Amino acid sequence: MRATAVRLAWLSGLAMPYVIGDPCIGTTDQSCIDVCPVDCIVPVGRMLVIHPDDCIDCGACVPVCPVEAIVPDTELPPAWAPFVAINAAVVDGIEAVNECLDLHLAHSDTA
Repeated sequence: MRATAVRLAWLSGLAMPYVIGDPCIGTTDQSCIDVCPVDCIVPVGRMLVIHPDDCIDCGACVPVCPVEAIVPDTELPPAWAPFVAINAAVVDGIEAVNECLDLHLAHSDTA
């Protein structure tokens, strides 16, 4: 888990056009997937994440999210900062996302 913690800290410094945050955890709606023109939104079990290499910064996903979980990285609430790394971890696969999410949840006040 130590390597994951270091990776989470490093990935938190990355910039992404859009980030899917905390309100998506446990949400089953996938409207954002349907409207994404490049299929950059990936279901990873407990939530959805945006693949940073595929997102074209179009914003089509933002207005259809029923829980307002998708925000531009420039409007990211401070409490959602770990979700940059959680989303970006998808480049290493779904297990990497879930490891980052588990680490975040284990250290958050809402866990």
